[in-house]
Amino acid sequence: MANDCVVMYTTVPDTLLAKRIAHLLIEEHLAACVNLSPVGLSIYLWEESVEGAEEITLTIKTSSQASLRCQERIVQLHPYDVPEIIILPVIGGHVPYLDWVRAQTSV
Repeated sequence: MANDCVVMYTTVPDTLLAKRIAHLLIEEHLAACVNLSPVGLSIYLWEESVEGAEEITLTIKTSSQASLRCQERIVQLHPYDVPEIIILPVIGGHVPYLDWVRAQTSV
């Protein structure tokens, strides 16, 4: 049953926004846990120009069932025109933890 859990990644420009998104996703039962990384440098091509920006990565643990609503909520809260949102399947893990993820996001 691990395949009904997913890990989502998104990046945001500052800690305050990262904390806000994390809190709302948890409070709204769209995610079971959100980890915030330290500030890192992202290098990317945007409108034919190489850009660099300091960003915080959010690692979001949720269920497949809640992932679409979670993604929609991130888009609503995000300042970027094209926010990075990547969803990866969980193919295995500690069963009690995965059960907890499902329980937290099934409300």
